Amino acid sequence: MQGSARYRNDGRVTDSETAFLPRLQSIFADKELRMPRLAASVTLLLVCSVRVLAADGDARISAPYAGSQIVVKTTNRLAGAIDSVTWNGKEFIDSADHGRQLQSASNFDAGHGKMIGETFNPTEAGSRRDGAGATSSSKLLCLKAEGNVHETCSLMAFWLRPGERSSGHLARNTTILSNHVLRKRVTIGIPEHPNVVEYVATFTVPEGEGHTFAQFEAVTGYMPPEFSTFLRFDPKERKLVSLDDGPGEQADPVVLSTPDGRYAMGVFSPQQPSKGFEQAGYGRFRFVPQKVVKWNCVFRVRNPDGIPPGDYRYVSYVVVGTRAEVEKTLVRLVEDVGESSDRR
Repeated sequence: MQGSARYRNDGRVTDSETAFLPRLQSIFADKELRMPRLAASVTLLLVCSVRVLAADGDARISAPYAGSQIVVKTTNRLAGAIDSVTWNGKEFIDSADHGRQLQSASNFDAGHGKMIGETFNPTEAGSRRDGAGATSSSKLLCLKAEGNVHETCSLMAFWLRPGERSSGHLARNTTILSNHVLRKRVTIGIPEHPNVVEYVATFTVPEGEGHTFAQFEAVTGYMPPEFSTFLRFDPKERKLVSLDDGPGEQADPVVLSTPDGRYAMGVFSPQQPSKGFEQAGYGRFRFVPQKVVKWNCVFRVRNPDGIPPGDYRYVSYVVVGTRAEVEKTLVRLVEDVGESSDRR
C-alpha cells in the first residue's frame, strides 16, 4: 500500500529518519515550498521559543472520483489545516472555530503522570482563544500544494493559553506557541482507491518536556450534523454495522454517514491499535448543542521513564463517497493490510 514507509508499532520513525534538523533544513531549502525567509537561528534550533513568520496557507488540491472531484482546501486562517473537503457538491467538514476542522493535535501529561485533556494540547489549526477569528496562534512554516498532493510543516499553538482552564483544569503550558512541529502530507487517491485521502502526520516532540504519556490525534474530522448515522466497520463481518453515540473510542474504524447513505466519510489506519490500548483508537462524538459530529484516529504512547523526543509518524486513510462505496473501500483496505502482514 502507498505510504507504507518504515515505522514501528508505537509510531516512532526508524533511526535513519530521526535526524530532525537536517530534514527541516532540507525543507527550508526547497524553493517550491511557499514560505518566508527565516532567520538562521530558526533553522538551527526550531524547537526553541523563537520568532517565526507565517507562510501562505491558502491552497487547494483535487482529484477525480465517480464523475466529480474530491477537493481539499486549506486556509491562512487555520495555519494550513484543512478547512474544507468536498465531493459531488457536498461539504464534509464543519469548519467553525480553530478546533473544528480536518486536522491533527496531541496531548501530553507534562510530566504529571496523568494526562488531563486540553491542558497541554498542541493543536494544528490554533488555540481556543482564536475562536472564529481570521488568524491563528499556530505558525505555518512551509506549504507545498500541487495536483493531488498537499504538504505542510507548522509549529502548533497550545489549545489553552497560559492561565486558561478546561473543565476546571488549569493549562500546564506556559506559552501560547508550542515547540511541537507537525508535518503532514495529504494525497487524494492511492492505487486502486481514488476515494481515499492518505493523511500522513509526523509529530516532532521536543526535548526537555518530561512527558511520560503522549496521545496523538493523528487526524480528526468535524462534520456537519446531517452526517448523523454512526457506523463502525466490523472486520470479521466485512461490513458496516450500527454504532452507538458513545461518546469515545472503540477498536473498529468509524464511518459517519447521512441517513440516506448518499454521503459518508470514514477513517482507517494500518497502525492501529496502539500497544496497551487495543480496545481504543477510533472515536465518535455527537455535540448536539454545537450542532457538529466528529470522528478521530488516536494513538497513545506510555513510558514511565519518559517519552523519547523525536518523530512519531502515523498513516491514516480517510475514505469519502457513498456509504456503500466507503464500505467497499474499507473491505479492500483491511484486506490489503492483512496481505501485507502475511507477506512479512
